[in-house]
Parts: sequence; structure tokens; C-alpha cells
Amino acid sequence: MLELVRAGGWPMIPLVLLSAIALAIIVERFWSLRRIRVLPPGLGEEVRVWVSRGKLLDPSHVDSLRSTSPLGALLAAALDVRHRSREEIRERVEDVGRHQVHRMERFLNTLGTIAAAGPLLGLFGTVVGLIQMFLGILDHGIGDANLLAGGIGKALVCTAAGMIVAIPALAFHRYFRGRIAAYIVDMEHEAIRLMDTLDALPRSRGS
Repeated sequence: MLELVRAGGWPMIPLVLLSAIALAIIVERFWSLRRIRVLPPGLGEEVRVWVSRGKLLDPSHVDSLRSTSPLGALLAAALDVRHRSREEIRERVEDVGRHQVHRMERFLNTLGTIAAAGPLLGLFGTVVGLIQMFLGILDHGIGDANLLAGGIGKALVCTAAGMIVAIPALAFHRYFRGRIAAYIVDMEHEAIRLMDTLDALPRSRGS
């Protein structure tokens, strides 16, 4: 590995740094976007049961629910305004949902930027290698095969490195986007079911 980095020359330094950052983001997002962390199993059903029994309605319980997970924050937002109309509850849930989506998408823009920048940096390294090769030809002539091979090798190494960085970054960027989109659908479903439960309550109990 070190031999390839040395062969690619100094343009490999930003590619190595980008690969390390991309790896850190991927590991962190895998940990943060676990389903059990975003959508704890049974949480929606538990909240609906408690609400139907008149529980989980005091501020301390709602705040406790809010801190459990993104789904908990969404359900707590509905409970915060449970005495208002369904339309107002929906608006509050949508507002909080946008904030939760923003939090779940943390670092994904950076990962997408790495996916886009990797090939460009690889191309830059390729151009640098070719320029050095042609400058060497001007100084020593075309008869030095080692010089030609070194310049071409540096160009190819940088091109390959750029692809190696970009392809996984792009794949995981789209994977995490898809996972978040699936979470959003499930969270909206749970919020709607909670609003249905609140609608079914007598107004005196829901306030």
C-alpha cells in the first residue's frame, strides 16, 4: 500500500486523507443510523397504549420520550400540541420531522462531496504525472524508458486511487440516503397512528 502511495506522488496525500474521512463517516453513520436507535421496536405501540389510558401526558414523561430517539422526538412533538386540531398537530410533526431528518443526514453531504472530489483529484494526479513525464522527455529525450514508465505509472496510480475513494463513498452515500428515506416513511406512519389515537380520545382526556 505504501508503495502505491509513494508511486502516486504527492497528489496521493489528499486522496489518502479523503479516504480516511470517508471511512470515519461511514462507520459513524452505520452506528448512528441503526434501526434500534432511530425506531426503537414497539415504541409507537407503547406510546399509543399509554396515551389511550391517559398516561404519558405530563411534561416530564413527554420530555423523556423526546430524548429516546428520532421517533420519540416525533411522537413527543405530537403530544406537545395534542389539544390542538389535527392539522396543527401535523404541522408540528412535520417541522420536528425536518429537524430529525437533518440530524440523520449529518455528514452525508461531506460523503457526497468526497465521492465527487475523488475522481477529480485522481485526474489531477494523472495530469501531474503526465506533465512530469513530458518535462522529463524535454530534458532527457524519449530514450529513457524508466522515466516514461514512472510518469505513466504515477498517472495510473492516481486515477485508480481516485476511483477507489469515490466508488465506496458514492455507494454508501446513496445507501444511507435510502435508509433515511425508509425511516422517514416508518416515522410518518407511527405519527399518523398516534394522531388517530389522539382523535379517538375524549377532548377532556386529550388535553
